Amino acid sequence: MREIGVGIVGFGLMGRVHTYGYRTLPFFFDPAPARIRLVAVCDVRREVAEKARDEFGFELATSDAQAVISRDDIQVVDICTPNHFHKDSLLAAIRAGKHINCDKPITGSWADAQKVQRALKGYAGIGHMELNSRFILPALRAAQLIQEGFLGQVTQFRAGYFHAGSVDPKKPIGWKQEAAAGGGVINDLASHVLDVMECLIGPLAEVRAESQILYPERPGASGTLVRVEAEDAVTIQVRLRDGAMGVIEASKIATGSNDEIRVEIHGQRGALRFNSMDPNYLEVYSVSDPEEPLGGLRGWRRVDTVNRFAKPGGWPGPKFSIGFLRSHVQCLHNFVSAVVEERKVRPSLEDGIRLQYLLETVRESAADGSWHKIAKRTPC
Repeated sequence: MREIGVGIVGFGLMGRVHTYGYRTLPFFFDPAPARIRLVAVCDVRREVAEKARDEFGFELATSDAQAVISRDDIQVVDICTPNHFHKDSLLAAIRAGKHINCDKPITGSWADAQKVQRALKGYAGIGHMELNSRFILPALRAAQLIQEGFLGQVTQFRAGYFHAGSVDPKKPIGWKQEAAAGGGVINDLASHVLDVMECLIGPLAEVRAESQILYPERPGASGTLVRVEAEDAVTIQVRLRDGAMGVIEASKIATGSNDEIRVEIHGQRGALRFNSMDPNYLEVYSVSDPEEPLGGLRGWRRVDTVNRFAKPGGWPGPKFSIGFLRSHVQCLHNFVSAVVEERKVRPSLEDGIRLQYLLETVRESAADGSWHKIAKRTPC
């Protein structure tokens, strides 16, 4: 079995999640695509990196990202830093010819994404985006059904990603609430649901957005009130190329929500819906079901997606309930398999650049309140 050396840059929540994914690949996949060697972990806080080394089995801890990227025994650089730090690590890893896994979004801004886009010309490595929401099992099954024609022509849709983490006005600002760091729900949450919807129903043609900042000031790191510049919520009207319309939302002020992606798509032949808080089921509705007598068999049905990933996935078995971390493991398997097989991968860094362009277009629309067209090809 091939061994792949991994270096993780940034060890906050997502650094831990990705480490879990690499460590558990052999549990969920038999055979695993490769033997993972956790070579190095980097964090700007040296003590965080050293703690990760001691607890999770990395060989080296450092606060210098270049010390990770330049190592010959590291083939994969996994970028988990705050959004506005992605660009420098990406450019360095591209120059070094490393395979790359990057947490979403690809950068903190469209300007930075364009720099990465130009750097990718001539890049021969496997560049992968950690867009794990594509790998929620109901989303995977919905994609299969849509490709098979279950919906027919899409007539209407609605989707959203909802949290309640910013409802409390006393919550201090972190980097995800700082515009300069690439924060705000457009980058943080809308990125997931925009990506999922483009995967399911095709490229978006136009958007019109409105964003909201719930409280104009919040406590900063020192406790002093500071001005809030990153949005807490966004509502996006969307038009597809065939004219179908829908709404996409993202919010961190949705009281009562935890970590909730909701998708509902209506078509001429049927409809699909799922909620990531109930990831064991995809709900389907088909107009081909008889509605007589007395309603026949017409109505919404729940399809058991549970843990029915395609082989060799599916551990511990197809009937066991599933959770948040599993989609990340599936996403990493998608990446590591592509590295081993030396093939192109989706979602790619180019997909991440396309997504960043979408996010920038949404942001521009939220600023002026007008409809903005989405180019068929991502501009450079």
